[in-house]
Amino acid sequence: MQSSLIRKCAAEFLGTFWLVLGGCGSAVLAASFGGDFNPLGLGFLGVSLAFGLAVATAAFAFGPVSGGHFNPAVSVGLWIGGRFGGAHLLPYVLSQVLGGLLAGALLYTVVDSAPGALPPAGAGAFATNGFDAFSPGGYPMAAAFLMEVVMTAIFLFVIMSVTRRDAAPGWAPLAIGATLALIHLISIPVTNTSVNPARSTAVAAFVGESAGYMPLHQLWLFWLAPCVGAVLGALVHRSVAGGEEQPA
Repeated sequence: MQSSLIRKCAAEFLGTFWLVLGGCGSAVLAASFGGDFNPLGLGFLGVSLAFGLAVATAAFAFGPVSGGHFNPAVSVGLWIGGRFGGAHLLPYVLSQVLGGLLAGALLYTVVDSAPGALPPAGAGAFATNGFDAFSPGGYPMAAAFLMEVVMTAIFLFVIMSVTRRDAAPGWAPLAIGATLALIHLISIPVTNTSVNPARSTAVAAFVGESAGYMPLHQLWLFWLAPCVGAVLGALVHRSVAGGEEQPA
Protein backbone atom coordinates (compact mmCIF):
# COMPACT_ATOMS: atom_id res chain seq x y z
CA MET A 1 0.00 0.00 0.00
CA GLN A 2 2.78 2.45 0.95
CA SER A 3 4.83 1.75 -2.19
CA SER A 4 1.71 2.16 -4.31
CA LEU A 5 1.01 5.60 -2.78
CA ILE A 6 4.63 6.62 -3.35
CA ARG A 7 4.36 5.72 -7.04
CA LYS A 8 1.11 7.65 -7.34
CA CYS A 9 2.57 10.70 -5.64
CA ALA A 10 5.64 10.51 -7.88
CA ALA A 11 3.35 10.45 -10.92
CA GLU A 12 1.45 13.48 -9.62
CA PHE A 13 4.74 15.28 -8.95
CA LEU A 14 6.05 14.62 -12.46
CA GLY A 15 2.74 15.33 -14.17
CA THR A 16 2.33 18.67 -12.41
CA PHE A 17 5.94 19.52 -13.17
CA TRP A 18 5.27 18.94 -16.87
CA LEU A 19 1.98 20.84 -16.81
CA VAL A 20 3.59 23.92 -15.28
CA LEU A 21 6.72 23.69 -17.40
CA GLY A 22 4.75 23.24 -20.61
CA GLY A 23 1.99 25.75 -19.94
CA CYS A 24 3.70 28.44 -17.90
CA GLY A 25 6.93 27.89 -19.82
CA SER A 26 5.22 28.77 -23.09
CA ALA A 27 3.74 31.89 -21.49
CA VAL A 28 7.01 33.01 -19.93
CA LEU A 29 9.44 32.15 -22.73
CA ALA A 30 7.50 32.30 -25.97
CA ALA A 31 4.21 34.19 -25.60
CA SER A 32 5.06 37.83 -26.38
CA PHE A 33 1.45 38.99 -25.95
CA GLY A 34 2.32 42.54 -26.78
CA GLY A 35 5.99 43.12 -26.21
CA ASP A 36 8.85 42.70 -28.63
CA PHE A 37 11.22 40.75 -26.36
CA ASN A 38 10.39 37.52 -28.16
CA PRO A 39 9.79 37.44 -31.92
CA LEU A 40 8.17 33.98 -31.77
CA GLY A 41 5.00 35.46 -30.33
CA LEU A 42 2.80 32.45 -29.51
CA GLY A 43 0.11 34.73 -28.11
CA PHE A 44 -3.12 33.74 -26.35
CA LEU A 45 -3.89 30.90 -28.71
CA GLY A 46 -0.45 29.36 -28.43
CA VAL A 47 -0.39 29.49 -24.64
CA SER A 48 -3.91 28.09 -24.42
CA LEU A 49 -2.97 25.17 -26.66
CA ALA A 50 0.24 24.63 -24.68
CA PHE A 51 -1.70 24.17 -21.44
CA GLY A 52 -4.11 21.81 -23.17
CA LEU A 53 -1.32 19.77 -24.73
CA ALA A 54 0.61 19.66 -21.45
CA VAL A 55 -2.29 18.26 -19.44
CA ALA A 56 -3.27 15.82 -22.21
CA THR A 57 0.25 14.40 -22.58
CA ALA A 58 0.71 14.25 -18.81
CA ALA A 59 -2.59 12.37 -18.50
CA PHE A 60 -1.52 9.86 -21.14
CA ALA A 61 1.88 9.40 -19.48
CA PHE A 62 1.05 9.42 -15.78
CA GLY A 63 -2.72 8.98 -15.61
CA PRO A 64 -2.58 5.18 -15.56
CA VAL A 65 -0.48 5.38 -12.37
CA SER A 66 -2.16 8.12 -10.32
CA GLY A 67 -5.37 9.00 -12.14
CA GLY A 68 -3.80 12.14 -13.58
CA HIS A 69 -5.02 14.94 -11.30
CA PHE A 70 -2.01 17.34 -11.43
CA ASN A 71 -4.18 19.91 -9.69
CA PRO A 72 -5.21 20.27 -6.01
CA ALA A 73 -8.65 21.51 -7.02
CA VAL A 74 -9.19 18.43 -9.21
CA SER A 75 -8.18 16.17 -6.32
CA VAL A 76 -10.62 17.97 -4.00
CA GLY A 77 -13.40 17.76 -6.58
CA LEU A 78 -12.85 14.07 -7.27
CA TRP A 79 -12.86 13.42 -3.52
CA ILE A 80 -16.19 15.23 -3.14
CA GLY A 81 -17.47 13.41 -6.22
CA GLY A 82 -16.72 10.00 -4.74
CA ARG A 83 -13.91 9.19 -7.16
CA PHE A 84 -10.94 9.61 -4.83
CA GLY A 85 -10.15 8.53 -1.28
CA GLY A 86 -9.67 11.27 1.29
CA ALA A 87 -6.72 9.45 2.84
CA HIS A 88 -4.63 10.25 -0.25
CA LEU A 89 -5.79 13.85 -0.65
CA LEU A 90 -3.01 15.57 1.31
CA PRO A 91 -0.16 13.49 -0.19
CA TYR A 92 -1.49 14.22 -3.68
CA VAL A 93 -1.77 17.95 -3.04
CA LEU A 94 1.73 18.15 -1.57
CA SER A 95 3.15 16.23 -4.54
CA GLN A 96 1.39 18.54 -6.98
CA VAL A 97 2.59 21.71 -5.27
CA LEU A 98 6.18 20.45 -5.06
CA GLY A 99 6.16 19.38 -8.71
CA GLY A 100 4.86 22.78 -9.74
CA LEU A 101 7.44 24.58 -7.60
CA LEU A 102 10.26 22.63 -9.22
CA ALA A 103 9.02 23.68 -12.65
CA GLY A 104 8.70 27.28 -11.46
CA ALA A 105 12.25 27.17 -10.11
CA LEU A 106 13.53 25.84 -13.43
CA LEU A 107 11.74 28.57 -15.38
CA TYR A 108 13.00 31.25 -13.02
CA THR A 109 16.57 29.98 -13.37
CA VAL A 110 16.35 30.05 -17.16
CA VAL A 111 14.73 33.49 -17.31
CA ASP A 112 17.11 34.95 -14.72
CA SER A 113 20.08 33.81 -16.80
CA ALA A 114 19.08 36.23 -19.57
CA PRO A 115 17.60 39.38 -17.97
CA GLY A 116 17.20 41.03 -21.36
CA ALA A 117 14.59 38.45 -22.31
CA LEU A 118 12.23 39.36 -19.46
CA PRO A 119 8.84 40.79 -20.46
CA PRO A 120 7.75 44.11 -18.95
CA ALA A 121 6.76 43.78 -15.29
CA GLY A 122 3.07 43.96 -14.51
CA ALA A 123 -0.14 42.00 -14.91
CA GLY A 124 0.44 38.43 -15.96
CA ALA A 125 4.23 38.69 -15.86
CA PHE A 126 6.04 35.38 -15.28
CA ALA A 127 2.69 33.69 -15.99
CA THR A 128 1.27 34.87 -12.65
CA ASN A 129 -2.44 35.07 -11.91
CA GLY A 130 -4.07 38.12 -10.40
CA PHE A 131 -6.93 40.59 -10.20
CA ASP A 132 -7.31 44.36 -10.22
CA ALA A 133 -3.93 45.78 -11.31
CA PHE A 134 -2.55 42.26 -11.69
CA SER A 135 -5.30 41.09 -14.05
CA PRO A 136 -4.29 41.25 -17.74
CA GLY A 137 -7.55 43.06 -18.46
CA GLY A 138 -7.76 44.94 -15.17
CA TYR A 139 -10.72 42.90 -13.92
CA PRO A 140 -11.72 43.28 -10.24
CA MET A 141 -11.57 40.61 -7.55
CA ALA A 142 -15.26 39.67 -7.83
CA ALA A 143 -15.00 39.02 -11.57
CA ALA A 144 -11.79 37.04 -11.12
CA PHE A 145 -13.33 34.91 -8.38
CA LEU A 146 -16.46 34.23 -10.41
CA MET A 147 -14.49 33.32 -13.52
CA GLU A 148 -12.20 30.92 -11.64
CA VAL A 149 -15.15 29.24 -9.90
CA VAL A 150 -17.13 28.74 -13.09
CA MET A 151 -14.20 27.60 -15.22
CA THR A 152 -13.03 25.09 -12.60
CA ALA A 153 -16.57 23.78 -12.10
CA ILE A 154 -16.87 23.12 -15.83
CA PHE A 155 -13.43 21.53 -15.87
CA LEU A 156 -14.40 19.11 -13.08
CA PHE A 157 -17.70 18.27 -14.74
CA VAL A 158 -15.91 17.39 -17.96
CA ILE A 159 -13.24 15.36 -16.16
CA MET A 160 -15.83 13.31 -14.30
CA SER A 161 -17.93 12.84 -17.42
CA VAL A 162 -15.17 11.63 -19.73
CA THR A 163 -13.72 9.24 -17.14
CA ARG A 164 -16.96 7.36 -16.46
CA ARG A 165 -17.07 3.67 -17.27
CA ASP A 166 -19.57 4.31 -20.05
CA ALA A 167 -17.51 7.12 -21.66
CA ALA A 168 -15.72 6.64 -24.97
CA PRO A 169 -12.54 4.70 -24.08
CA GLY A 170 -9.16 6.31 -24.68
CA TRP A 171 -10.41 9.83 -25.35
CA ALA A 172 -10.38 11.26 -21.82
CA PRO A 173 -6.92 12.93 -21.94
CA LEU A 174 -7.70 14.64 -25.24
CA ALA A 175 -11.11 15.84 -24.02
CA ILE A 176 -9.60 17.16 -20.81
CA GLY A 177 -6.78 18.87 -22.69
CA ALA A 178 -9.19 20.48 -25.14
CA THR A 179 -11.33 21.73 -22.26
CA LEU A 180 -8.33 23.27 -20.51
CA ALA A 181 -7.25 24.98 -23.74
CA LEU A 182 -10.75 26.44 -24.20
CA ILE A 183 -10.81 27.58 -20.58
CA HIS A 184 -7.59 29.50 -21.20
CA LEU A 185 -8.97 31.09 -24.36
CA ILE A 186 -11.90 32.39 -22.32
CA SER A 187 -10.23 33.48 -19.11
CA ILE A 188 -6.64 34.56 -19.82
CA PRO A 189 -7.74 38.21 -20.12
CA VAL A 190 -9.47 38.04 -16.72
CA THR A 191 -7.04 36.22 -14.41
CA ASN A 192 -4.35 34.86 -16.73
CA THR A 193 -6.16 31.56 -16.01
CA SER A 194 -5.43 29.45 -12.99
CA VAL A 195 -8.10 26.77 -12.31
CA ASN A 196 -5.14 25.08 -10.60
CA PRO A 197 -3.70 26.24 -7.25
CA ALA A 198 -0.44 24.36 -7.81
CA ARG A 199 0.09 26.15 -11.12
CA SER A 200 -0.53 29.56 -9.49
CA THR A 201 1.75 28.83 -6.55
CA ALA A 202 4.50 27.53 -8.83
CA VAL A 203 5.13 30.92 -10.40
CA ALA A 204 3.97 33.26 -7.63
CA ALA A 205 6.60 31.84 -5.30
CA PHE A 206 9.42 33.20 -7.46
CA VAL A 207 8.29 36.79 -7.97
CA GLY A 208 7.58 39.61 -5.56
CA GLU A 209 5.45 42.72 -5.28
CA SER A 210 8.53 44.89 -5.33
CA ALA A 211 9.29 43.73 -8.85
CA GLY A 212 5.85 44.74 -10.08
CA TYR A 213 4.50 41.20 -10.24
CA MET A 214 1.48 39.65 -8.59
CA PRO A 215 1.72 40.16 -4.82
CA LEU A 216 1.56 36.90 -2.91
CA HIS A 217 -1.38 38.23 -0.91
CA GLN A 218 -3.57 37.62 -4.00
CA LEU A 219 -2.66 33.95 -4.14
CA TRP A 220 -5.46 33.01 -1.73
CA LEU A 221 -8.05 33.61 -4.44
CA PHE A 222 -6.37 31.11 -6.74
CA TRP A 223 -6.61 28.45 -4.07
CA LEU A 224 -10.11 29.23 -2.82
CA ALA A 225 -11.93 29.87 -6.09
CA PRO A 226 -10.70 26.75 -7.95
CA CYS A 227 -11.47 24.54 -4.95
CA VAL A 228 -14.96 26.03 -4.60
CA GLY A 229 -15.53 25.54 -8.32
CA ALA A 230 -14.27 21.98 -8.19
CA VAL A 231 -16.67 21.11 -5.37
CA LEU A 232 -19.57 22.69 -7.26
CA GLY A 233 -18.66 20.87 -10.48
CA ALA A 234 -18.44 17.54 -8.66
CA LEU A 235 -21.79 18.05 -6.91
CA VAL A 236 -23.52 19.03 -10.15
CA HIS A 237 -22.06 15.98 -11.89
CA ARG A 238 -23.26 13.66 -9.12
CA SER A 239 -26.72 15.20 -9.41
CA VAL A 240 -26.86 14.93 -13.20
CA ALA A 241 -25.05 11.62 -13.66
CA GLY A 242 -26.87 9.67 -10.98
CA GLY A 243 -25.37 6.80 -9.06
CA GLU A 244 -22.57 5.60 -11.38
CA GLU A 245 -19.47 7.32 -10.02
CA GLN A 246 -16.74 4.78 -10.68
CA PRO A 247 -13.98 5.91 -13.06
CA ALA A 248 -13.05 4.00 -16.16
